[in-house]
Amino acid sequence: MPDEVTYLNCAYFSPNLRTVEAAGLKGIELYNKPYLIRPEHFFEPIEVIKELFSRLINSSDSQRISIIPSASYGIATVTNNVKLKPSNNIVILEEQFPSNVYAYLEASKRSGATVRTVRAPYGTDERGAILNLNLLKAIDHNTAIVAVPHVHWADGILLDLKAVRDRCDEFTALLIIDGTQSIGALPFDVSVFRPDALICSCYKWLLGPYSLGLAYYGPYFDNGDPIEYNWINRQGSENFTDLVNFTDELRPKAFKYNVGECSNFIHIPMLTASLQQIHAWGVQSVQDYCGALIKSYLSEIEGKGYHFEKSYRVGHITGLYLPPNKDLHALSKRFQQKSIFVSFRGKSIRVSPHLYNNDKDLVRLVNNL
Repeated sequence: MPDEVTYLNCAYFSPNLRTVEAAGLKGIELYNKPYLIRPEHFFEPIEVIKELFSRLINSSDSQRISIIPSASYGIATVTNNVKLKPSNNIVILEEQFPSNVYAYLEASKRSGATVRTVRAPYGTDERGAILNLNLLKAIDHNTAIVAVPHVHWADGILLDLKAVRDRCDEFTALLIIDGTQSIGALPFDVSVFRPDALICSCYKWLLGPYSLGLAYYGPYFDNGDPIEYNWINRQGSENFTDLVNFTDELRPKAFKYNVGECSNFIHIPMLTASLQQIHAWGVQSVQDYCGALIKSYLSEIEGKGYHFEKSYRVGHITGLYLPPNKDLHALSKRFQQKSIFVSFRGKSIRVSPHLYNNDKDLVRLVNNL
């Protein structure tokens, strides 16, 4: 980062690691020489990605991972394979990321099901506890889907996914998790949370390229239908000579949910490099560093009249709420003038550091609040 820039905004976009940039350029070099692209280039790199992501979420089965272009694509696969009834409800959170809302709104229109939005009051340090409690209360015998993040994208509130999973089991509801704002910066274990699907864009905490995502689909989706029918998701697709002989047989588990052209020769190497680096650091190390960095300044921030979640919080995203006498627009303008980059989401100033940040960045943030 340039010295004059304070970038505390990984929840918006991660900058490229140098190794990721180099991998992308190498991919362009290969793409410039199509005569060197062989059938194995379509399959082997994506299998590496699946294995790396499986290890990241502690899944023992890399064939439950699919390559998707966006979170909305992965969630569309979910709604395409869940048969809803008018008596059903879908539970979401207020102000959660739009791509994890619109698909369910459309599904409710088609089926007559109800979308149930869980809310919690602002202006309290216990918003996280109340939100978690209200979420559990919202799940009942008519709930078909609980669609929530691990970490709320606007203010970093942590969801107690183990309790949510237990509640879903009680009423046989599906648990669909948006991991975009957590995977790569906060440990996640599919054996503990047991999501039916986990959807994740790659351009934030996975430090990968835009227009690429990853999804985990559990056993519920093993016999589902993809939202597109492309050649690579069919059995025997690695045999290019035989592609003229069509087949109705799809590849098993999550492979059939891969987006067409999932073998992207530029983006896949970039994501491989970023996932390898995250493994080298360790996700817990990323979380510990980010948490320790901002923790040193929270008392000073609170002394300026700002408040934030104290109990259900994470280290990599902190939502700061302004005191009544502060003007959010004026603060945003000041930050722009000072080249301080954070996000303004709803009522929250979202501060999201990563390993490229240090005390100098937090001092500049605090001094300009």
